[in-house]
Order: sequence, then structure tokens, then C-alpha cells
Amino acid sequence: MGERAIENRVRKLMALEEQKKELEAQISALQEEIKKDMDTKGIEEMQAGTFIIRFTSVLSSRFDTKRFKEQYSELYNMYVKPVASRRFTIS
Repeated sequence: MGERAIENRVRKLMALEEQKKELEAQISALQEEIKKDMDTKGIEEMQAGTFIIRFTSVLSSRFDTKRFKEQYSELYNMYVKPVASRRFTIS
């Protein structure tokens, strides 16, 4: 693939990324409107036509890696392993 073709693909990719950001902002705004309405009504579940919408509280347990590393750094280091990956960036 030539340099010009790559440049065109990068331009298209950047345009699509911008559209993606705009769509994600619209999605977030709509979700927030629905959540606010449900909070105002004091409900966690509602039916809207054929859709059931849920906005529920969930309690989960997460492992505190930072605190464990501070208190048990030797043990932490025994179980940490390096992981290789590749990063794609355009600037």
C-alpha cells in the first residue's frame, strides 16, 4: 500500500473516530435523561413499549491491588508477570 493510500485511510479513520465520539456523547446524554427520569420517579425498572429499562444499584467486591502491593510488595511481586502487547497510535 502506498503512502497516499495510507494517508487517505488515516484521514477516514480520524473522521470515523470523531463521529464515534459524537455518537457516544449522544448515547450518554440519552442514557442520562432516562436515568434522571427514573430517579425522579423513584423507580429502578420501567416498561416503555416493548422495552424493559432497569437502572439498579449493584454491590460488588473488588480486589484492592494498590493496598495489597503496598502492604505485601514481596508477595505481590511473586505473582506479577509482564505481559507484552502492541499499541496502535496515530499522531
